[in-house]
Amino acid sequence: MADFCIFCEIVAGRQPARLVHQDESVTVFWDIHPQARIHLLVVPNQHIRSLAEAEESDPLLLGRCLQVAAKVAREHGLDRSGYRVVTNVGPDAGQSVFHLHFHVLGGNRLRLPLG
Repeated sequence: MADFCIFCEIVAGRQPARLVHQDESVTVFWDIHPQARIHLLVVPNQHIRSLAEAEESDPLLLGRCLQVAAKVAREHGLDRSGYRVVTNVGPDAGQSVFHLHFHVLGGNRLRLPLG
């Protein structure tokens, strides 16, 4: 691995995280700086820098990420009141870890605008 990636380390079990879900393609864990009462990160196990760098061969993986996002939202009761799924692409959008991830946020009223 050329660059250190904290999310790759979490997926591999070399860094601690409060895991919610892990399968052969996707890992979900609690965000360490939550922006909502429930704030989970859905991460493809394969390193993809951002949504902008996803390949044409990645649609099944991206779809799996969204399926898992909906699953963990249901498991945490967010489907009853609503939730947000967000990915940030690039520094101006607020991406701080350059491994594609989807934020699942809910459990309280979320405000707009986002930024």
